[in-house]
Amino acid sequence: MAKITYIEFGGTEHIVDVPNGLTVMEGARDNDIPGIEADCGGACACSTCHVHVDASWVEKLPAIDPMEEDMLEFAYEPDANSRLTCQLKVTDDLDGLIVRMPEKQI
Repeated sequence: MAKITYIEFGGTEHIVDVPNGLTVMEGARDNDIPGIEADCGGACACSTCHVHVDASWVEKLPAIDPMEEDMLEFAYEPDANSRLTCQLKVTDDLDGLIVRMPEKQI
């Protein structure tokens, strides 16, 4: 299980325990955290679970695969720290992960 901090665009923090095997997106969905819409349900077919990963975590995450990279092109104001939470599988290694939601999801 990993403790993940989700920070809404306005600054509200949600710190939740997410079981291993789920995705960071499922952790947000299961805990009713606003800001991650996940319209495609985790199929990497949209960009509505886009977040900005805290800079201290960017290098610790698995590499972005080509499908995620393509979908990030449709996200709202993506940057070098952008990831799709549906593609981040929770493991003990993600304990302490911090993600920030963008102003909006598109």
